[in-house]
Amino acid sequence: MTLFDSPAFEGHEGVHAFSDEKSGLKCIIAVHSTARGPAAGGCRMWPYASSEEALVDALRLSRAMSYKNAMADLELGGGKSVIIGDSRTQKTPQLFEAFGRAVEDVGGKYWTAEDVGVSPVDLAYARTQTRYVAGLDGHAAASGDPSPVTAEGVFRGVRLCVQRALKRDLGGVRVAIQGVGHVGEYLAKKLHAAGARLILTDVNGETLRRVGAETNAEVVAPSAIFDVEADVFAPCALGGAISLDTLSRIRAKIIAGAANNQLASADAGRELFNRGVLYAPDYVINGGGIINVAGEIRALDRDEAFDPAWVDAKLDRLMLTLEEVLDQAQHERRPTHEVANEIAKARIVGAVRKQAAA
Repeated sequence: MTLFDSPAFEGHEGVHAFSDEKSGLKCIIAVHSTARGPAAGGCRMWPYASSEEALVDALRLSRAMSYKNAMADLELGGGKSVIIGDSRTQKTPQLFEAFGRAVEDVGGKYWTAEDVGVSPVDLAYARTQTRYVAGLDGHAAASGDPSPVTAEGVFRGVRLCVQRALKRDLGGVRVAIQGVGHVGEYLAKKLHAAGARLILTDVNGETLRRVGAETNAEVVAPSAIFDVEADVFAPCALGGAISLDTLSRIRAKIIAGAANNQLASADAGRELFNRGVLYAPDYVINGGGIINVAGEIRALDRDEAFDPAWVDAKLDRLMLTLEEVLDQAQHERRPTHEVANEIAKARIVGAVRKQAAA
């Protein structure tokens, strides 16, 4: 399979591969669309089994960022970067400095931020080589780690879905969270504070035990999370958690979480609909983090201080968009992910036409 034959390629504007022998950097930066503005999306560091696996992940995540940014009504396109490597053992300042130079070489078409395996501390080294890094501290426009804002958006989305599907508030609702990393931990604490009963899992046993104790949660092995009794299943780890295989085990009436690319296939999304499960499309509900990043980019471009009120207003608007998707899907009796895809694509096509007419 060549790059252009990949089903994940789907109209990407550019795909850039970089290597740096001295630091060991091997990374891919995928730019799906700049129709609405410069592409923006986080950097993921993961020990991919092959370069092809890394490429497909970058392409899928980049396309999802185009949809996410469009649905969040941001003047940003979609992009993503992946670094091939083990974030637990292979991080060095030199590696992230080399990554910063790679971002700089894309020429301002791509802004990076944190994602799985990458922290603000890591990207501070990248920032020494390029200005196109957001989600950091230390300057007037800085927005800091976007994870808490991602969690806030997911929390609001879960609450909205519970109100719609279960006709109740979060008190006593059982929520199974798959993954309590940066975003999952913040989400767990918000749900616990709202009175939800939690079942948690994570591949990191130490983190799982700590977050479980802090939220009075039941903890289970990663393989068991699909089988628990829960009202809400919240995927907050890597993508592809919702497949035709796992669907037969999930008993929740709502799926709403922070992970990207939660559906392993379009067929899985259709089967959710057939089973009467309310699915909050991932790139809609988890848009809080990129909204926070967009606030920083906006402030940097205007040479202004970061404005939390702008971010909060965008979060409010994001929840209205989620309601719009859910309402339209209910009215048309269609899967929510299909409705969301159509709305996102229409917004991107509208931006392309506007560019052409200018």
